Amino acid sequence: MFTFTLTLDPALRIPMYEQLYTAIAGAIRGGALLHGEKLPSKRALCDQLGVSRATVETAYELLTAEGYVESRPRSGFYVSDYQLLPAWEGQPAEIAAGSSPVCSVTQNSPANAGLTDRGVPSPQQPAESPFSTSAVDVSAFPYTSWAKLYKEVVYNSPELLQRGEPRGEPALRQALSRLLSAYRGVRCTPEQIVVGAGIETLLEQLITLFGPDTVYGVEDPGYPAIRRSLESRGRSIRFVPLDGAGMDVEALAASGASVAYLTPSHQFPLGVTMPATRRSRLLRWAAEGERWIIEDDYDSEFRYGVRPIPSMQGMDRADRVIYVGTFSRSLAPAIRLAYMVLPPALLARWQRTFGRQQPTVSRYEQTVMARFLEEGYYGRYIRRVGNLYAHRRQTLLRELEKAPGLGVSGADGGIHFLLTCSKRTESELVSRAAAAGIGLRGLSEFCRDALPMPSTLVLGFGGLSTEQIPALIQALAQAWEIAPET
Repeated sequence: MFTFTLTLDPALRIPMYEQLYTAIAGAIRGGALLHGEKLPSKRALCDQLGVSRATVETAYELLTAEGYVESRPRSGFYVSDYQLLPAWEGQPAEIAAGSSPVCSVTQNSPANAGLTDRGVPSPQQPAESPFSTSAVDVSAFPYTSWAKLYKEVVYNSPELLQRGEPRGEPALRQALSRLLSAYRGVRCTPEQIVVGAGIETLLEQLITLFGPDTVYGVEDPGYPAIRRSLESRGRSIRFVPLDGAGMDVEALAASGASVAYLTPSHQFPLGVTMPATRRSRLLRWAAEGERWIIEDDYDSEFRYGVRPIPSMQGMDRADRVIYVGTFSRSLAPAIRLAYMVLPPALLARWQRTFGRQQPTVSRYEQTVMARFLEEGYYGRYIRRVGNLYAHRRQTLLRELEKAPGLGVSGADGGIHFLLTCSKRTESELVSRAAAAGIGLRGLSEFCRDALPMPSTLVLGFGGLSTEQIPALIQALAQAWEIAPET
């Protein structure tokens, strides 16, 4: 058993559990802790380090969530069986994680026949759905603070009427650099950041940079807008299956793709959080073949129980990851402000191609957002709305537990999850709910070649109010003819 020779410093601003987590994760990545090696028990580590049990438990929970260690019943915690060797060291790829498949690959399967575009709601689905995956809670938006900042910027900054920098306002890129470093572990300078009017705008730029012959690997099931953007430009797409740890690396390697588009923080729609082992293997795939990974940090702001997992970009030492994010999910859909962090080689290419264009986001809006970040408004808002989503999620899960035969997965983060009802087919679940006036989307809508889990729906809860949840679940239970437990 490994003995820790470290000292935690309570005087630091970094929480004690995070210091412990960082030390153990670093020991694993550096090879001081080998796969299969047993960690000290919680009690033994508390005694050894002189810290509370809560500190050790939180650190161990985080390490387990990220895939660094695994918990074995009645035995303890062990270093994951898959070595976390950095992708840039050129070591052989580790054996794929033995996680249970979430979707299996079936070409032209009957379940998928006739589905021409799974990004389009079923005809019987109402236009507005309380369980929409694109809805967010705008009731908590800090209108007063945003309006105050906007007024000050408009009246005090007439120079913003002039042409701005194509990459975005320096103040905003500086604020984003600090935010991403502190909260997502992204390693970048403000010069590497490009601001754009939405993820789709930035993706269009990346598609141009990569050229017409590039082959893209996308998640299957996955986010339909990404596929539509690629198809509209006539690009070659390979649909790569997922398992319980995210994108299948062997399938990606066999696909011939040179660019992979991933949502590792909270995969859409499965809700899978990619563990560190799988991230390491994908980074190696990119580094060894001079390929690229587009890391869409979808829903990373909202985690329930543990802190957000650091970005893949922060693990990358070969500069093969393009990190992209947006404020449309965390703030409001109407705020079309997104950003990407370009590796140096791509940044130089971007400058040659787009360095003379006009910025795609208003300089006023960029400056307001810069102040919103720097003056602490954004952090306070995320904490407030995160608490709202956590309470809403808990209420929704509690009500679902009352109905027999329902199962939930992918609910550890974000503002959507999967709901499975074994007593009905997916088609029955959707059509019966629609007859009751409740629009729902089946998992098959987001699949291309993958055969989805049967009887599974994708439920968003960002636009729900807590008060309407009990009545909605009762209505669904009646529509599906499953009696809620009292």
